[in-house]
Amino acid sequence: MLDPKIRDFAQAKNYGTISVHLPDGSIATHVMWVHADDEHVLINTEVHRAKYKAIAANPKVTVVVWDNANPDAYAEVRGTVTGDVRGPAALDSINELSQKYAGTQYAGEIQSERVILQITPDRQRSQGF
Repeated sequence: MLDPKIRDFAQAKNYGTISVHLPDGSIATHVMWVHADDEHVLINTEVHRAKYKAIAANPKVTVVVWDNANPDAYAEVRGTVTGDVRGPAALDSINELSQKYAGTQYAGEIQSERVILQITPDRQRSQGF
């Protein structure tokens, strides 16, 4: 279960990063729009992207979300991608995220299938909120 205060923090208009393991053993970190439900941190991406392919090979990830007004306040979730959601729900999600962060429908070109990654926490902590 995701800590309710971390869930609320991720549901607010705060940016995050996701760190993934690349095939060569190095770590890649991407700034992302984030969301959450009661059980998971949620990341929306496309299946052609390197981060998705890396996660398919190694589902262990770390997500850090920081307070846009106070970057010293943050939450860290280390976890495992345990599921995904595709199809219309993933398209609706990217539009909801775009409304949350940009105030408009998603304007980016969708090159492949959208997917919501469901990250189940193994370890979670927060500071400053």
